[in-house]
Amino acid sequence: MHETLHKFGYPDTVIRDYAHWVVLLRPQQVTLGCMVLALKADVRTLGEVGPDAFAEMATVTKDIQTALAATFGPQKINYLALMMVDPQVHFHVVPRYDGSRDLNGTPVDDPGWPKLPEMARALALDAKALDWIKAKLVGAWP
Repeated sequence: MHETLHKFGYPDTVIRDYAHWVVLLRPQQVTLGCMVLALKADVRTLGEVGPDAFAEMATVTKDIQTALAATFGPQKINYLALMMVDPQVHFHVVPRYDGSRDLNGTPVDDPGWPKLPEMARALALDAKALDWIKAKLVGAWP
């Protein structure tokens, strides 16, 4: 597995593994339920992603949307392919909320709503809170 996967905590943060993609819980939660959708292959541009991987991406994004709808109910989901620091193809999956959501009894907001997500800002969460988010998402995965 390539360096970008390890940067986002692979294998400990794996929510679901597919043939071409892996979905990881993003350790730095910008909003509740942030994930990373990463291509497993060591590919550095979207133009190099093969047709089989793109076809599978339709299933993966549908599964992401289903799990997020069942857990935290975002109004929108942003998929950001920045690849500025972490070079392999990956998307930051940022659920967007027009109001606060419950993080195991603690309300959390999306202060960037309805504008761009505040990617430099992360919720102050400990390992227990991250485990709770991951368990909720895994449990809701189709």
